[in-house]
Amino acid sequence: MKNLKKQRRIQVIALAAIALVVATIAIGTALKDGINYFRSPSQVMETPPPPSETFRIGGLVEEGSLVRGQGEAVRFSVTDGGATVPVTFTGVLPDLFEENQGMVGTGKYINGVFEASEILAKHDETYMPKEVVDALKAQGVYQEPET
Repeated sequence: MKNLKKQRRIQVIALAAIALVVATIAIGTALKDGINYFRSPSQVMETPPPPSETFRIGGLVEEGSLVRGQGEAVRFSVTDGGATVPVTFTGVLPDLFEENQGMVGTGKYINGVFEASEILAKHDETYMPKEVVDALKAQGVYQEPET
């Protein structure tokens, strides 16, 4: 009887361990698709990501690069002071989106152009996404906003 209890306990523990491993693998696989890594324009130009990878890019909208096409099509370039990446976007841009302002876009880098599926802009005159500030500081072009 004691032996049977001990054997049953080992079976329950082994089954629980297997269930934990399976659950961990399932959660990891599900979350992998939802992660978008951030890259600066310099990082994109140094080591271009594969066309299948969705990631975020951020920097300043280069002055003189904003071109509105037919309908909701927009082309512009994003820079961090070290490199410039051309961007295309079809959709409605945020109200505060303009040249020489911070932006973050989500999309894919295909044939030398970042095809954005989402564009985010700063929300007031002093805000800039942390990733963009860090990338600009690394390039030595970031200036603290005046208060």
